[in-house]
Amino acid sequence: MSHPRLIRESKMDFGVQVNVYRVTWQDIVKSVQTMEAGHWDSIWFADHHIPPGGGGDDIEESKNAFEGLTTIAAIAGMTKKLRLGNLVLGNTYRNPGHTALIAGTLDTISQGRFTLGIGAGWYEREHTAYGWQFPSMKERQDRLEEACELIRLLFHHHEPVDFQGKYYQLSHAQLSPANHDSSKPIPIMVGGTGPKRTLRTLARYGDVMNLDGWEGGGLKLEYYKFKSNILEKHCEEFGRDPNEIRRTLTMPCLITNDKARADAMIAEYGEGTVAGSKQYVIDRIGEFEEAGIEEIMFGYFPTGNSDVLERFEEQIIKAFR
Repeated sequence: MSHPRLIRESKMDFGVQVNVYRVTWQDIVKSVQTMEAGHWDSIWFADHHIPPGGGGDDIEESKNAFEGLTTIAAIAGMTKKLRLGNLVLGNTYRNPGHTALIAGTLDTISQGRFTLGIGAGWYEREHTAYGWQFPSMKERQDRLEEACELIRLLFHHHEPVDFQGKYYQLSHAQLSPANHDSSKPIPIMVGGTGPKRTLRTLARYGDVMNLDGWEGGGLKLEYYKFKSNILEKHCEEFGRDPNEIRRTLTMPCLITNDKARADAMIAEYGEGTVAGSKQYVIDRIGEFEEAGIEEIMFGYFPTGNSDVLERFEEQIIKAFR
């Protein structure tokens, strides 16, 4: 039985993953301006260089795909309060030392609002298109773990850093500009929740966990608890307090009283989709909040549609504030 959630003070933050594919820059700006003027906490962008799903089709691949980090830089100059990040950067696209340098610049110009989200990379077609190496899954995971170690060293040390890894090296490298606030290193979100490698890398080098509603397990509460327990075991291995790692999730979401419409969206976007009545969405979010989730990044919102953003703010966010 569903128990309506009482309006009370909540620590839950809310953001949106704003689409940057097959849209115009004006649409992106409209979403950003609506969120900045409202009660949203964060805004997130993906990181692909051709629209995913094009499959090599020339017409599809000719459509806009705004680059993730330059998009963040532009948005940082347009906003004052929204936290900024990527869901998530592909490690295979950039040298991690260079990524750290860009992150330091973004955190400085945004006055401490940047989170570095990074993953192993998965979209083989864009690697082929741009001549980037696309290693095996094992090597991509090895590279991600090494990259996160290197980036964390640069974020947490104010002196020059030496690093000799298998794939990446630093020689007396110092990050400048670094964090906007020297006492608050840029948080690292490690994308993905693979139990053996990704969550282990997160436990060792990351600061933010993100459960993605598009993952195979969806957004079942039991699935989150399962992944969270694995993370905590890895934290124990490294002597790290799991409470240091912020828990977030990306939620494809739709408010509708039309069951057929809700079912169609779930069929299209997977069982991680939360689609239903206002009270159903509130109850689902409340369950995750009670389980320890601190932030939800909504997905599926049409870029440039202020009405949808304002509706969610009025019907969902206000129920938690």
